[in-house]
Amino acid sequence: MEMNATEKFYLPVDGILEMFNSFTGHHQSPNTHPVLQSTTLTPVLQHPKVSNIKKTGMGIIKTVKGRWRQQDKRVVIASRSSSSGNRQVSTDRLPKRSVDLLELGLTKPRNCHRIVVLGAPKVGKTNMLQRFLGEDFKEHYVPTTEDFHRKLFHIGGEAYQIDLLDASSERDFPAKRRLSILTGDIFLLVFSVDDRESFSEVCELLSEIKAAKTKLLKLKHPARVPAVICGNKVDLEAQRAVSRSEVEEMLGEDVAFFETSAKDGTGLDGVFTALATLGGLPDETGPSRHQIVSILTYQSLCIGQRGKRGSRTRALGAPCAAVDPLARRPSFTSDLRMVLGSSTKHNKPERCQIQ
Repeated sequence: MEMNATEKFYLPVDGILEMFNSFTGHHQSPNTHPVLQSTTLTPVLQHPKVSNIKKTGMGIIKTVKGRWRQQDKRVVIASRSSSSGNRQVSTDRLPKRSVDLLELGLTKPRNCHRIVVLGAPKVGKTNMLQRFLGEDFKEHYVPTTEDFHRKLFHIGGEAYQIDLLDASSERDFPAKRRLSILTGDIFLLVFSVDDRESFSEVCELLSEIKAAKTKLLKLKHPARVPAVICGNKVDLEAQRAVSRSEVEEMLGEDVAFFETSAKDGTGLDGVFTALATLGGLPDETGPSRHQIVSILTYQSLCIGQRGKRGSRTRALGAPCAAVDPLARRPSFTSDLRMVLGSSTKHNKPERCQIQ
């Protein structure tokens, strides 16, 4: 039947859905879509044939289809929530680039540090980093793909930035590993107490770090390295292959040593406190001492803090931190410039520092 232009065109939502499905070839019950679950159907005229639908009817169909898309978009965004209950923003609202506090003038150089993590494969480095970032232990081993992380802190009215570089992927590339070592301010060396070879590798790495820093600074005596060494996986006590006394005898008193378990958290607070002490950072940088906020909340806090000119104590709040989701490892060119720049503070730089 054909409808006059002056005749009102009433259709139930399920009728619109049937017509829309006749175009697309899909057949879906209206009760399966969230938009239709609470919709009350209106008494209508008999459904017209699809071939006789006027432009008015097609417009209604397009409107409903557009609303479905909007609803789907809201559902997707709502599903992007963290396990801790913090709502995550959609990707189109994230910053356009990585947040570098020093470049933005939101902090001081003394509050920015790079921690370089080294050690043999499968000793638990990634899980220790995830713990520092506020995430949970992952049981199954997955080879490291993300080798760079950035965590930003707001503590006592000041902003801090800690870059975490897992250089284990450079294990077979001595020049790259040496460059990573030269850019490091603090070092976290990890071995597994059930793997003697991993402990031997840590000892070799410590010697390599000392030699690299001594050469860079042109010191007459071996440089004292700001390093923390972890004997991880102490939860596997029955498989222990390296004793604590043996480690302390080999390493001496120059470095801090902790026995840890990234799985159950044993010793990790001590490790994070030691790293903070070596960098002159507040103890609140430890994961248990601050609240995690979104990167946008953190940016707003820092920018708002910079704009205040009143009492400093008025701006103090609970310690908080954010993980930069867009952080990427700086290029090797920029790292090399950093190395050459730091060497000029002491002596003339060598032509190539990473050979």
